[in-house]
Amino acid sequence: MKKIFLAVLVVGLFGLNAHAQDTVSNDTDFNKWQARFRVAGVIPSPGDDLDGADVDISTTVVPELDFTYFFTKHWAAELILATTKHDVEVGETDLGYVWLLPPTLNLQYHFYAGDFKPYVGAGVNYTIFYGEDSGDVVGMDYDNSVGFSFQAGIDYNLNDKWFINFDIKQLLLSTDVTVNTGDVMLPVDVDINPLIIGVGIGVKL
Repeated sequence: MKKIFLAVLVVGLFGLNAHAQDTVSNDTDFNKWQARFRVAGVIPSPGDDLDGADVDISTTVVPELDFTYFFTKHWAAELILATTKHDVEVGETDLGYVWLLPPTLNLQYHFYAGDFKPYVGAGVNYTIFYGEDSGDVVGMDYDNSVGFSFQAGIDYNLNDKWFINFDIKQLLLSTDVTVNTGDVMLPVDVDINPLIIGVGIGVKL
């Protein structure tokens, strides 16, 4: 009986050790780099920013590229790169268009459920405004600005290298704009706060 008990104990300890080694292997067996290419809809959510008038900023669809570096199997940092052009109107007044370049860095936590890998993230972005067109006014000047980013998404593995992705981000973004009407220089605080919804394909590097 004692020998049977010792044998069971040894087998049990061996099994626990094997499980622990498998867990360590799983925790360390991951690709440190991955890249995604998405097609993203950028949906601004401006408010009543110009003397109570509705500022209308157009929705656009753009390509988006991101690179992700994994510190561990669960924790990662993602750099998102894209540029987008938006038309701007206030009532019947055409304020032209402006290009936005908002590189965004998010810290992410990844979950694992078979071939599905959901994740959440948060971070910061720095938005550069360029290529302004003034429309019906004499001039438009946008200040570059810092904002915050919140993110959720999911990857689905097609195989060991390729995966598909769905991603949604909310940027909390505003800018100070100076409108030159020809008669006065009008300072305006414009909220943009775009919702960004993307789908695409990714590769583990």
